[in-house]
Amino acid sequence: MKEAIVRTAVGLVIVILVSLFGANLVSFTVNEIEQVVVTQFGQPKRVITEPGLYFKLPDPFQKTTFFDKRLLEYDSDPDPIYTQDKKILLLDNYARWRIVDPLVFMRALRTVDEAMKRLDDIVYSELRKELGQHELSEVVALNREAIMQLVTKRADEAARVYGLQIIDVRVKRADLPPENENAVYERMRAERNREAKGYRSEGEEQALKIRAETDLEAAEINAEAYERSQGIRGEGDAIALATYAAAYRDAAAFYEFTRTLEAYETALKEKTVLVQPADTDFFRFLQGSP
Repeated sequence: MKEAIVRTAVGLVIVILVSLFGANLVSFTVNEIEQVVVTQFGQPKRVITEPGLYFKLPDPFQKTTFFDKRLLEYDSDPDPIYTQDKKILLLDNYARWRIVDPLVFMRALRTVDEAMKRLDDIVYSELRKELGQHELSEVVALNREAIMQLVTKRADEAARVYGLQIIDVRVKRADLPPENENAVYERMRAERNREAKGYRSEGEEQALKIRAETDLEAAEINAEAYERSQGIRGEGDAIALATYAAAYRDAAAFYEFTRTLEAYETALKEKTVLVQPADTDFFRFLQGSP
């Protein structure tokens, strides 16, 4: 009885082990960071990019090759690149990339190490091509962001034939060779001074133009104001003359009297001697009523 129980238990263990081994031969699990190519006798049968439990024929009928889905990083050694103005620039760059077509990748490269070698060729080639169209000052300071965007775009297009996507290409460091460093910095300083001088000259020209326009406007305003003031003065004089004329018409004798008094005040200052006949009209108001 005991022997039968032992034989049964051993048989169950063997069945379980065989089942587990068999299940492992015909099933596999894909997690979130993996993608798989299933091949049959070396020919691709399926590409799996979603996580889950999958089944296949046991080896050697079908095999599975796993590839990373994560964002990977390529980092190069500093390489010399010539700019448009024939200056040497030592670039230390890196790129972020990933496998987007595992089947194409498996056929073209198979391993990440091979992908790194191919990326080294692609990225360096695009950097050399693009930076060769720009002067050193643009690369160092002005247009680096725009330049790297173009390099990323073109490198990504070149990498697609290998099942790769290049997300970003960046320059970690850009150095000048020691023998060229001082000369290049002096040239860049001279270019900046020339640009600053041009900006100052342009600013002075604009200031003169604005000042001339302001003076012209002020002259026009003054002329208009003078013309208006003269017009108002003329109108005032005309009104005064009309008032005097009306007063003279209405009270000619009184007007004559007041004008004569004004003449006395003007002519007969202190200690003034005036000799005229007594019967002149000028003295008749001093002698009494006419």
